[in-house]
Amino acid sequence: MKKSLLLMAGMVIINLNAQIGIGKTVISGTGSIMEFDGNTSNQLTDNTTANTKGLILPAVLETPNFGSSGSATSIAQNGTFLFDRQTKKNRFYENGVWKDLSDEGNNSALIPIPGIETGNGVIVGASSSATKGVLVLESADKALVLPHILNPHLTVINPYPGMMCYDTKSNSIALYDGINWNYWK
Repeated sequence: MKKSLLLMAGMVIINLNAQIGIGKTVISGTGSIMEFDGNTSNQLTDNTTANTKGLILPAVLETPNFGSSGSATSIAQNGTFLFDRQTKKNRFYENGVWKDLSDEGNNSALIPIPGIETGNGVIVGASSSATKGVLVLESADKALVLPHILNPHLTVINPYPGMMCYDTKSNSIALYDGINWNYWK
């Protein structure tokens, strides 16, 4: 009963277009829809974080083939990120094309999840969305702020394939493919 009440309260907050902090009690700025612990300032360079936890991308069996117009259940959206178990690569969807963000990695560390996905995922920032995904951030004036990690290739002890963060040392997006960290500016 207690869990149900907490879940309902969370859904009410989400539907009110609230900002969400994960692992933190204060949001750094008004331009974020979701922030993670370790984001300590609004500065362009931030080398003070001690955070070692990143965001894990969904690990799909294979990259969805949306075709030119998508399908009734899968609508291709620019900005979609995933880890493809078949190609063992982190991928990004933009203008009708899946782009590789890493070389072939290693997916042996992935924990298999039995069963079939149900529901439409969680929508944050709006009461509904045409986009389908595990987590959909929908906002006209706010963005996702990735977890900040200083030198993830040195500080994250056991990274998970599909892990994504913002490296505060190189000021770039860092993605782990199961073997290597890949950096994008």
